[in-house]
Amino acid sequence: MNEEVGAAVLEGTDERAVDAVQRALELIQAGGPVVAILLAMSVLAAAIVIVKLLQFRAVRVGERLIARRVLQAWLSGNAREALMLAERSRNPAAQALARAIRGRRRGLPDAMVREEVLRYGGEVLESLRGWFRPLEVIASLAPLLGLFGTVLGMIEAFRQMEMAGSQVNPSILSGGIWEALLTTAVGLGVAIPVVAVLNWLERRVDRLAHEMDNVVTRVFTEDLSGDANTHEPNAHARFESAAPAGK
Repeated sequence: MNEEVGAAVLEGTDERAVDAVQRALELIQAGGPVVAILLAMSVLAAAIVIVKLLQFRAVRVGERLIARRVLQAWLSGNAREALMLAERSRNPAAQALARAIRGRRRGLPDAMVREEVLRYGGEVLESLRGWFRPLEVIASLAPLLGLFGTVLGMIEAFRQMEMAGSQVNPSILSGGIWEALLTTAVGLGVAIPVVAVLNWLERRVDRLAHEMDNVVTRVFTEDLSGDANTHEPNAHARFESAAPAGK
């Protein structure tokens, strides 16, 4: 009994899949080459989005607390713990902090350390922004291609009306119009999700860039908004060593 039910479910699923494929082929045939191009663009956009999501997940773009924990350990005077925390994370902000902390511990000039951190940050951000341009092109061209297909479809519909002469069949015009509007619908259907996803990805990269700039700057500066006794690591020792002898 269970086997018969399972076979029936599989058969129904196969039929629905076949119907969906047939409808898709009919739409492609009705829309012509423009719809085929738009579908190819949608497949390319989906592939790019999947690759970018995997890349963002690999570098832990969404982990914002780890960089702040590293910074807090550094400001508390525990550079070793800060480096241990940073090295456990793939987050670019934590990695940038690790480079800044290593440079400060080695006694390198601040300008040299900043240049290295900026170089690393620029390289990471450029990698994360990779393939954004193709998504922008797809988001911009898809509606235009859809409109282009609609114009071509309308031209073909009116050409058929002209050839029919006085014996015009309304179905010819209505069929040509819906086939023409199909390309516009497909173009918008491709562009809208691409625009939404692209803006979301760009926002995540911008937030990461701001976070990297914020936490790295704190390594070279001092927070003046809090208690006067809160200083960067070894600040008291530096001030005492700089004081005149005998005082």
